[in-house]
Amino acid sequence: MKKNVAIVWGGYSSEIVVSEKSAEGIYSFLDTGRYNLYKVKIDRHSWEVEYRGNPVPINKNDFSFIVDDETKRFDFAYITIHGTPGEDGVLQGYFDMLSIPYSNCGVLASALTFNKFICNNFLKNFGVEVAESLVLRENDPYHPEEIIAKLGLPVFVKPNMGGSSFATNKVKAATELQGAIEEALQEAPEVIIERFIAGTEVTCGCFESDEGLVALPLTEVISSNEFFDYDAKYNGEVEEITPARIPEAVTLAIQEETKKIYRLIGAKGIIRTDYILQGDKPLLLEVNTTPGMTGTSFIPQQVEAGGLSMGRVLSDIIEREYNKLSNKEE
Repeated sequence: MKKNVAIVWGGYSSEIVVSEKSAEGIYSFLDTGRYNLYKVKIDRHSWEVEYRGNPVPINKNDFSFIVDDETKRFDFAYITIHGTPGEDGVLQGYFDMLSIPYSNCGVLASALTFNKFICNNFLKNFGVEVAESLVLRENDPYHPEEIIAKLGLPVFVKPNMGGSSFATNKVKAATELQGAIEEALQEAPEVIIERFIAGTEVTCGCFESDEGLVALPLTEVISSNEFFDYDAKYNGEVEEITPARIPEAVTLAIQEETKKIYRLIGAKGIIRTDYILQGDKPLLLEVNTTPGMTGTSFIPQQVEAGGLSMGRVLSDIIEREYNKLSNKEE
């Protein structure tokens, strides 16, 4: 019998537009001969499933829906919400309570990685090298000259809980700092300010299979803009090279570092870790537990470069997590 799989997209942040594209990508990758696929949109206004071209309300009590007087339930949730509530552990807790298996990291790992500052400083304790940074919360007093004295210029100013480079700015002058902080605070209640590090940006996907952890080929990111901003990510203003043009020893070191991070945070499903190379030394930028899944996103590129199939990788994740929960409940 085919499993009913909910591809859960939407969210409460600006990243909803990216989430919709990822949902379309996942739908295209999965085998409809093996799964009944349903796109489920969650936002602040409603929870609804697309059924035969029409929106049908989701019952939040058990994540089911009714059509033609029949209650339909889901066997699995593939979460592709970038931002809250799908990337920060909130939705994961909901599915845990309902005993519905899902695709990505659990509550703790999701909450940890969603907070860039806390995550990077947690990993720093285990020898992972990160850029120096500080965090500001709403209504925190701050003095631009003190920030610059600590981190220098330029600095990156971005929402501490967010992604897709929304409200992210590279600040090169002290007079730009306040405006960048205020813009980031419009997107999230905390702002991370990070020392700029010049170097080659690379990213590495990783997932767990029955044979163990698989670190994918790296992608080298060359933005034609000041940095890898929203236009670079989604409007083609970037060159992405997979595999990355870096020494094999550096590639292997980054892949091992990514596996180490996967274990340290207790990850599930597919994660992506982003680095900046200072010479041959990688510094972690951030951990992404809900990476983009459009046809041109990093993970599909890396899966193809690794000689794998996206459909097979995603199906293996679904079956692995479904069986783990089923075995636990027996």
